[in-house]
Amino acid sequence: MLDVTGISHTYGSGAKTHTALGNITFTVEKGEIVCIVGPSGCGKSTLLRAISGLMPPTAGASRFMDTPIKSVPEDLAFVFQEYSKSLFPWLTVRGNVAFPLKARGMSRKRRNRAVEEALASVGLAAAVDKYPWQLSGGMQQRVAIARALVCEPALLLMDEPFASVDAQTRAELEDLLLRVRADYNTTVLLVTHDIDESVYLSDRVLVLSKAPSTIVATIDVTPLGPMRDQITTKETDEFVHLRGEVARLLRYGHVDENDRLGVPARAVAE
Repeated sequence: MLDVTGISHTYGSGAKTHTALGNITFTVEKGEIVCIVGPSGCGKSTLLRAISGLMPPTAGASRFMDTPIKSVPEDLAFVFQEYSKSLFPWLTVRGNVAFPLKARGMSRKRRNRAVEEALASVGLAAAVDKYPWQLSGGMQQRVAIARALVCEPALLLMDEPFASVDAQTRAELEDLLLRVRADYNTTVLLVTHDIDESVYLSDRVLVLSKAPSTIVATIDVTPLGPMRDQITTKETDEFVHLRGEVARLLRYGHVDENDRLGVPARAVAE
């Protein structure tokens, strides 16, 4: 679905030069949820923008369904962290979600049906005629997700989409994303700073180093199984082990071989 090869990006020039991304290469298969984690300021958002076509990288390239990305592909959608700034306050929920469909020349009847289906999928069918400012933060982000889903994109990019909501709402939105993936068969590449979220949501976690960032490791999370639950999944030994592995990679840049073998940290120290 997505092939990223040698992506790097540098801001500024001369003494003010800052290299955010080193040489980053990875792939995302159809139907996967892949999460990207890394230290603050390592260039996670820059990477998404460079991949999506919103910003040309300094070097490297991305291919979407085997086609080079030169601008944002029609079959790709982007959900930003700051939902309050990405929604149009003068449009109703219906108007916001229908906005990308108008550019496709879709009839009003088809647009309304698609909007209602997208809003139903995120649990906001009753809010169709409200304005964004009448909704809570979590509901606004659901609108942003519905707007991304209404075109049924093959690939969904998400930049820390749940970072600005409370813990309970965050858990609800995480489960919503898992349902969306199952219902729409959408491939998802998600940036997050939350270790638990990365392990809970994904099939694989890509761990980045400090800037100029490179991929330190790729963690396979599929042993958790396809069905996830906010309580029982996070209580399992497998989840705790995977979470610890990602945390150690973020802090130290590597994982001790004993950790990979599942040896308790206390036994390692002794």
